[in-house]
Amino acid sequence: MKHLFTLALLLSLVYSATAQTYFSFVPSLTNSPGTMAEKANFSVEVGRQWDVFSLGADIGKTSLSRSGGRDTTMYLEIRPNLNVFQVGKFTNTLTPGIGCIFNAREYFMTELTSGIEYAYNPWFHLNIYFGTYYYSGRYSADNVTFFGLSIMYFLKPYTPGSLLNVTNTAAKP
Repeated sequence: MKHLFTLALLLSLVYSATAQTYFSFVPSLTNSPGTMAEKANFSVEVGRQWDVFSLGADIGKTSLSRSGGRDTTMYLEIRPNLNVFQVGKFTNTLTPGIGCIFNAREYFMTELTSGIEYAYNPWFHLNIYFGTYYYSGRYSADNVTFFGLSIMYFLKPYTPGSLLNVTNTAAKP
């Protein structure tokens, strides 16, 4: 019964009328060794934004290189995001994430990311971000830092909110 209540609460949050749906295309580069294709990764995120908080499901590849055999680069991740600080059209974001990499020895993935989001208009937002992926498995663990650009599209016009909002209150001469 407790699980049904939790599921009903989560579904009501996800389908809340005040939330905005967004799609995000997320390319980035890591500092891992290898060629540019081995350093590059790409993902697509679909989520919902509530004022200062969003929750998205992210699916992607940890590397764009073509290796023979089984693909060990596909991952699925849940990414909550918090808009921490805002000045005008710029918002500072903080994103922890948790997910799994399919068929990999280091299959458990966590993420900590910070970014600066720019609201180009109410439908399109750009987010320059950086952070660290932490990978772990039964016998080994690793981490890489990354840098990227997220391109977000909202289905309805959206103006971001934040925990802290600064407005220009300087006196005019």
